[in-house]
Order: sequence, then C-alpha cells, then structure tokens
Amino acid sequence: MKRVIIICEGETEKEFCNTILTPYFAKKEIYIQSPLIKKSMGGIVKWSELQKQITLHLKNDSTAIVTTLIDYYGLYGKYNFPMWDDAERNLNKSETMEILEQGMLEDIEDSLRFRFIPYLQLHEFEGLLFNDIDVFYEQIPPKELVGIDELTQTFQQYSNPEMINNNRETSPSHRLERIILGYNKIVYGNILAEAIGLDKIKAKSPRFREWIKKIEII
Repeated sequence: MKRVIIICEGETEKEFCNTILTPYFAKKEIYIQSPLIKKSMGGIVKWSELQKQITLHLKNDSTAIVTTLIDYYGLYGKYNFPMWDDAERNLNKSETMEILEQGMLEDIEDSLRFRFIPYLQLHEFEGLLFNDIDVFYEQIPPKELVGIDELTQTFQQYSNPEMINNNRETSPSHRLERIILGYNKIVYGNILAEAIGLDKIKAKSPRFREWIKKIEII
C-alpha cells in the first residue's frame, strides 16, 4: 500500500483529508496521513520551517510521498516562499500557483524531490465548497442560511470555485461567514464537502483535480 503524507495548513484541511480523501484513496490502496504544519500546529509558517517538515517526512520514510494542502490566501512575502516575487508579478493566478509550487519543489534536496508534490489551494480550501448551490439548501437549516443573495451571486459569478478571489471581504471563508449564521469552518466544511462528494469537487475545480491525479499516479 502506498503511503501519502498530506501536510495540512489547519484543522479544516485535516478533517477534509480524514473524512473525504482517506476513504477515497483507501479504495486505491493508498494510505493517507494528514499531519498539521508542525511549527504552528495549524497556520502558515515561513517556508524554511515548512521545508524542514517536508524533508523530515521524506527522510523518515524512504517510500512515502509527501504533499501539502495549504491555502494561497494568507500567504505573503514575509513567509519567504521560493520564487515569490516572480510568482506575484504574474496576473494569471493559476500560473502564480505553478511558479510557487515549482519553487517549492526545486528547494527540496535533489535525492528526495521525486517523492514531493507541492500543492497550494487557489485561493482557499473553502472555495471548493461553492460547488453545488442545492447542497447549501439541503444541508443548512433555513434559519441559518441568512445570506441567500450573496450565495446566489457567488454561484452566478464563478463557474470555477477556485477563482473566488483573495481578500478579506471576498475570500470564500468570509463569504461563508456572512452566508451561514454561526458558521464554523471545521463543522460546516465537513458537512458541505461530504454532501458534495469528491467527484463533484474534482469536476468543478481543475487545479484540485490535477493534484488528486498526481497523488494517484506518482
């Protein structure tokens, strides 16, 4: 059985790995382990710290694949991710992610690099939850679904939920806080992700789909 270590930015991503990705990959005889970023126990850290954790996992198990599930939202220059300046000059955000991921890959030791899959979620994990508007009506009690107009507008504006944009007012998580009364990232993220299902999430989110494919074939 192949072992894949997914280093998660926070508890929401970890729960998604445990609930959604683990059973999916188990059917393919791929075992998933999903530790949090060690230095912060959840939350973005400087690349040098994340690089240490990636390298440690790769060295501790010579057969394991290591990858990341980290949001681009919240990343800033102060975290010193490789090729940051080059990436930020690119106006195409998908290409920005590719540049940053390539920088991450090239900053891992040559002998270990072939077992590392760098992945940054564009823009934020919660964007994946804007997949099927009917799921919101089915899973969220009417009295808690208080931002129906914003929910409708978001679905009308974005056919690819990964492109829901990157600032405090319009990021996916802040939209969900306004749309759902008492929104809890871990609880509601898990409820919505399970109801949507991985196949639908992959269908509407191309970068996420390609990441899953890389894990399957490496």
